Amino acid sequence: MTKPHLLIVDGMALLFRSFFASAAMNQFIRLDDGTPSNGVQGFARHVLTAQNLMQPTHLAVCWDMGAVTFRNDLYDGYKANRPAPPEEMLPQFDMAKRVSEMIGWQNFGTQGLEADDLIGSMIKKWKDDAQITVISGDKDLLQLLNPSTKIAFTKKGYTEYDVYTESRFVEEYGIAPKQFAEVKAFMGDTSDGYPGVKGIGPKTALQLIQNHGSIDGVLEALPTLKPGQRIKISENLAMLRLSHQLATIHCDVPIDVELDHLALSPYAPDLFNHIEQQGYRLIAKHARSIYK
Repeated sequence: MTKPHLLIVDGMALLFRSFFASAAMNQFIRLDDGTPSNGVQGFARHVLTAQNLMQPTHLAVCWDMGAVTFRNDLYDGYKANRPAPPEEMLPQFDMAKRVSEMIGWQNFGTQGLEADDLIGSMIKKWKDDAQITVISGDKDLLQLLNPSTKIAFTKKGYTEYDVYTESRFVEEYGIAPKQFAEVKAFMGDTSDGYPGVKGIGPKTALQLIQNHGSIDGVLEALPTLKPGQRIKISENLAMLRLSHQLATIHCDVPIDVELDHLALSPYAPDLFNHIEQQGYRLIAKHARSIYK
């Protein structure tokens, strides 16, 4: 019996990507009342195209719920260097969730957590029950790869992805996916605003985990490391541990639905007429071109 195919969408990643792709050309695609909708319409078109390409049987959309999470409680500098969203994007966060519901997709978001944590928890819950594909632009998700899960990173337009399987990751990185957060702990993440161990870059960070298996393994081997590495790590032990906490995706968030509740149904004939009447003409046009 063929397993269900669950498509998990990193909604915020697609929303931001779609917004900035068109905002750069000042194309905000306003609704009749003047509200910008470029990010929302791009997000929905992206998911509709992915659904057509990947043919999932089940679908979930995961969202960040505000800028503050438990990681900010751990470290004040977490994502503190990111600029505030442009004014034109502010109404589109709630609008995207409404459009998602309108189309029939189920949204998930929990205050104090990131979409990554929900994605990881869904993978943990259903990895034995389904084939899972995650769409995102966030390389942190590589730590979630397993034999039944692949990550499709957005690449170009609505149709091109850079797809990672567990076997591809192991071949390229020489470590297991779950060790990736330990690599991030050493190298840090400028986008997320945590430094890791200052002076240790991605190449050295990966080599340390390849050679010693874990942060604890590196610390046990500290006397054998090059003097420069030994000093840098010794002087940044607290930040190393903290960076590991920040980089690790939490996979124990309660997911209070069963997989069956995420099953996709054929779209009703009048659905896209209704969406068009709400002002989302590009979504309706795109959907009709796919689901004729």
